[in-house]
Amino acid sequence: MLKVSFARAFRDNYIWLIHAPADSRKVVAVDPGDAKPLEKKLADSSLELVAIFATHHHLDHVGGIAALCAAREIPVFGPATETVPSCTHPVGQGDDIELAELGLAFRVLDIPAHTAGHIAFTGHGAVFCGDTLFSAGCGRLFEGTAAQMVTSLSLLAELDEATQVYCGHEYTADNLRFALHVDPQNQDAVEYQAQCRAMMTERQCTLPSTIALEKRVNPFLRCDSPAVRAALERHTGKSGFGTIEAFAELRAWKDTF
Repeated sequence: MLKVSFARAFRDNYIWLIHAPADSRKVVAVDPGDAKPLEKKLADSSLELVAIFATHHHLDHVGGIAALCAAREIPVFGPATETVPSCTHPVGQGDDIELAELGLAFRVLDIPAHTAGHIAFTGHGAVFCGDTLFSAGCGRLFEGTAAQMVTSLSLLAELDEATQVYCGHEYTADNLRFALHVDPQNQDAVEYQAQCRAMMTERQCTLPSTIALEKRVNPFLRCDSPAVRAALERHTGKSGFGTIEAFAELRAWKDTF
């Protein structure tokens, strides 16, 4: 199984560190929004940064890249249609990233909506999906449409159910509050909430999730379920939603929750 550690940044960001199977001291950083906590993690753990993955252009995900690259010559992989500092390898849907000397290989998925060119990196039984899919939630629609987000989430949901989900923020507790407001009878979500509360009491990371778990607890992956549809009808006073309209209503509801 892929070894992944992290550095915390800002209030709730995670900078994921993918450890190379060939040498676990060498790491690929995912979405380093701040160089300082990452440099501290590298120094404290005797790790060597050898590459960077960026899922999208928001500053809290790329703000540390220039400083990190000023001190080392390393490849930076980022979305081809967005501006990422120091990007050496613009990538998009279906591109394969082969880091053979590290024993790492990932495929790129286009998952726009949070931003227009948002991407994910999937491989080794894991997906690094930035701010598109959160545990029990999804990203806001800053640059895309509800239809794009439905497609992006569907693409992620098609991954093997055992795939570990590494998203960009510690939003799980907040997302579960909304998920259980929408569907209070979801026993999987009830149990997951109790588990996450215990973990956060100890300031533990609630991630990774899995695709299988998200299919059970995430209302944004369950827009067509009877329970979510019934909640939307009560909330909006409307019925007969298509999938995209149901998602849009659910996202708007979450935005003001």
